[in-house]
Amino acid sequence: MDGMAKTSTTTQGLRAAIERSGYYPALVAEAVEAAVGGEPIRSYLVHQETTFDQNEVRRHVTVLVLTGTRFIVSHTDEQAADSTSPTPYATTSTESVKLDRISSVVVSRVVANPEQYTPGTLPREVVLTIGWGAVSRIDLEPAACGDPNCEADHGYTGNSTADDLSLRVSEAGDGPETVREAMAFAQAISEATADLTR
Repeated sequence: MDGMAKTSTTTQGLRAAIERSGYYPALVAEAVEAAVGGEPIRSYLVHQETTFDQNEVRRHVTVLVLTGTRFIVSHTDEQAADSTSPTPYATTSTESVKLDRISSVVVSRVVANPEQYTPGTLPREVVLTIGWGAVSRIDLEPAACGDPNCEADHGYTGNSTADDLSLRVSEAGDGPETVREAMAFAQAISEATADLTR
């Protein structure tokens, strides 16, 4: 009974967070709920962002949902009228990733005055990067040896980075509660993927 009550509360909390974002809540909620299906929600994060593109103000919302078996990403963008549509429109996409496909969870924290840091203090900024192999970036550069006079071709060196999702939240731009929610979601997905390796 407790599990069912918690699931219901979590689902209601997700819907309330989507509605609070104020960004086409009916459209966003329907897309997320369809992707989640009947699976219980373990954790979620709703992040609404406003960007400036030349003379236009554009809004985006990203919803991250963690269930017992999947990580769901929903992203909604609004578009101005263009040659394909005489009226403004929105595009919503969802992706469902099995937890065992997640290869990395990176949490970067920015803290002010690190010499005075107290454990539990909220970071000023958090960047959550999650990789599951759908998008990889390869950075190459010419390889060299230690001899400054060497003119031989040593080929290339570089690295490959999984970079499927990167989400940045800051206390100044999004408020301390959103930073706290991002940290909680990061911990939940880190724990969920660690459980799979045990």
